[in-house]
Amino acid sequence: MNWVTRSIYAVWGILAWLSFGVAALFALLAMIIVPGQARRQHLAALASRAVFVIPRVRVNVHGMENLPAGDCIVVANHASYVDGPLLKGYLPGRFNFVIKGEFRNIPIAHFLLRRSGAKFVERSEHSGSARDARRIVKTAQGGASLAVFPEGTFHEEPGVGRFRPGAFVAAVRGKLPVVPVAISGTRDMLPSGRHLPLPVPLDIHVLPAIQPADPDFSDNRRLAEAARQRILAVLGEPDLLQNVSHPAGRD
Repeated sequence: MNWVTRSIYAVWGILAWLSFGVAALFALLAMIIVPGQARRQHLAALASRAVFVIPRVRVNVHGMENLPAGDCIVVANHASYVDGPLLKGYLPGRFNFVIKGEFRNIPIAHFLLRRSGAKFVERSEHSGSARDARRIVKTAQGGASLAVFPEGTFHEEPGVGRFRPGAFVAAVRGKLPVVPVAISGTRDMLPSGRHLPLPVPLDIHVLPAIQPADPDFSDNRRLAEAARQRILAVLGEPDLLQNVSHPAGRD
């Protein structure tokens, strides 16, 4: 890559971050002023989409017809910090995102996420994790569409790791279909350790729903593995569970 290309990419990366800043400010004002969670969720989705529209990122969405009209749980692979805003911007606004509990320690981010309907789960403290998992199950049983990154973190190397069981326990107990979603391009756009994003096209593949009512998937472990394998088949990336020595995740 010559210096001209590097300079163009650097300018684009700065503009992309400025776009994110403008969208975040809009979202913050909306979360403060606008009453009603449904309205706030819709505005948060618009702000998230603006992150990609303003810098003219090409986002290709495939298979939106596979999303059930009713409540369901979307599970997606996790490759970059870009994944959250991407799904928030391009999934219907009715989805509540399940976010790692560490965001409770970031006041502005916690406020934005909580006001836009996000649910929080702990990843390290056992008692907190169990309590939050029960809350997610209760939310699903009460009728809610959830979006989850079941890996809980992302890895520097390409591939899909182990899926944590929470979302799939919630799906089984809440009798909600699970919709696997494969995201590609975000790792190249903003890989771990890089500060400026790159102008890379992104793809979202919404795959056919898996029904927990099917006897083959009535167990949360089989349901999780079925979703993971369907995502792997679309991504064409390695299965990290076959690589014992893969590095610790980042998120």
